Amino acid sequence: MRTLTGITPSGTLHIGNYFGAMRPAIEAQAGGDCYYFIADYHSMTSVTDPAERRSHTRGIAIDWLAAGLDPKKSVFWRQSDVPEVCELTWLIGSLTPMGLLERAHSYKDKTSKGISPNFGLFAYPVLMAADILLFDTNAVPVGQDQRQHLEMTRDIAIKYNQTYGETFVVPEAVIRADVAVVPGLDGQKMSKSYGNTLEIFGDEKVLRKKVMSIVMDSRTPAEPKPDAEKNICIQLLKHLAPAEVAADFEARLRAGGLGYGDLKKALFEHYWSFFAEARRRRAELVANPDYVDQVLLEGAERARSVARVVIKRARKAAGLE
Repeated sequence: MRTLTGITPSGTLHIGNYFGAMRPAIEAQAGGDCYYFIADYHSMTSVTDPAERRSHTRGIAIDWLAAGLDPKKSVFWRQSDVPEVCELTWLIGSLTPMGLLERAHSYKDKTSKGISPNFGLFAYPVLMAADILLFDTNAVPVGQDQRQHLEMTRDIAIKYNQTYGETFVVPEAVIRADVAVVPGLDGQKMSKSYGNTLEIFGDEKVLRKKVMSIVMDSRTPAEPKPDAEKNICIQLLKHLAPAEVAADFEARLRAGGLGYGDLKKALFEHYWSFFAEARRRRAELVANPDYVDQVLLEGAERARSVARVVIKRARKAAGLE
């Protein structure tokens, strides 16, 4: 079964990204035919600074490779290195009803928040469909926020198949019931838009200060905390420390006698240790930019070997060949 995951080049990654999306995607390499691409075309609806796009694209490539994405076990490329996706966007877009795109929740949400409507924003689901259909994808891991777009991809594929004959594999959505929701440093869901993130890669002193600045309640260390499971540090420890360690800290906090300062120090140490190997790999990758470029170029060629077959099939079905 072939799965495909798009990675948006949108700046610094945090541990919410890692546990919610990165780790499940990387673990999937062990048992499947996995395709991963950096969606730099998609970034054009929101980023207009070329230098920023290049920086984010390279940074995301380095971060994912450092976190464990293995280009020998999967296919990893930059979207814009596979031009067939743009041609397929036009082929399928020519059959996509306006009403379908007008119903897209993402488009309505973004424009309602003041984002200027443009063709790229409106046609985002068509480009996403092309990303998926171009590689005969069987399954697409998506969050609830992308479920509608995947349904639109299915509708587009079915319409093309009905119009021109069987051409595309109709993909299925894979929505994980156990997607990790990582709390931010203020207790809300961790998100860059809330400014409450703990980055995977960053300066040790800055990150330590972030952890030590987490706001706790006014109870003294000696007081029992019967609601210990709701403590932000405990919730984060459950992601970053061995289960028995997190359970021990929770029990100590519940019983009383554990100070919040000591809890924060423990949280930082486990967090810093958890990503130590990834930081080491990232430093090596930053020092070897030619390797990163080569990985992406080789991945693009492997991706194009599939894309060329599918685009030829789609062109022939539509009478373009």
